[in-house]
Amino acid sequence: MAEEQGRFDVWGGGRPAAGDAYERYMGRWSRRAAELFVSWLGCGPGLRWLDVGCGTGALTATVAARCRPRTVVGVERSAAFTAAARAAVPPQVGLAVADGQRLPVRDASFDVAVSGLVLNFLPAPHDAVAEAVRAVRPGGTVAAYVWAYGDGMDLLDRFWAAATAADPAAAGLDERTRFPLCRPEPLRRLWTGAGLSEVAVTPVEPTAVLADFTELWEPFLAGQGPAPGYVAALAPPARARLHDALRAAVPARPDGSITLGLRAWAVRGRTPAVRPSRPTVMR
Repeated sequence: MAEEQGRFDVWGGGRPAAGDAYERYMGRWSRRAAELFVSWLGCGPGLRWLDVGCGTGALTATVAARCRPRTVVGVERSAAFTAAARAAVPPQVGLAVADGQRLPVRDASFDVAVSGLVLNFLPAPHDAVAEAVRAVRPGGTVAAYVWAYGDGMDLLDRFWAAATAADPAAAGLDERTRFPLCRPEPLRRLWTGAGLSEVAVTPVEPTAVLADFTELWEPFLAGQGPAPGYVAALAPPARARLHDALRAAVPARPDGSITLGLRAWAVRGRTPAVRPSRPTVMR
């Protein structure tokens, strides 16, 4: 079932233009969420940061610009997204193509590990959090944010409602039901289950302002992410029906402009001050 639901989860692949396609679709909003997230973390200068699943570099670039870090390293499984991130971040930022569930870093080598809009797409998010805990020094910070599907993420909530109205079979692909992790209590349990303390969860709420419906719709044609992957697979008549259903569902001002609320849930916690003794694993 999970494999069937995730068949449209297209992230990067071998397409050189994948990074640009993602930026048009979600990167513009994830950057705004990253700014609010980093402000909420309130970490001081001179720290070593790790961004797990850095994608096209939205969160990595925000950390580099706003946090006066000692070092920043981004890890991303997609080579195409990593290339896009390279163009978006300062040259001193380190980037590696690797799986966030098996980080190529030494134990306790960072002060802060963060992740933006990634956890719910991983086969084993608990493994990714455990790896982040391993990578962070005792008393450091592990934090992440994910879109609040079905709970204030208007852009995607309205899309999937329109998709299901036009095609009832789309209900099984709806991110609002696919990702129960993306709620406060499941995130809190994930963090406390990884041994993190002082766990806090908060909403992060940027706003999407679009000039017109075309600016909203065209990124869904780019094929990067679950919703665009679904749109790309539709036959032209079905795509036209979805276009019309979404247009009818989205509130527009008299001048055609559209404002949508966006919400992510952010979670943070502190790594144990004393780690359990175990053999060091070189990666």
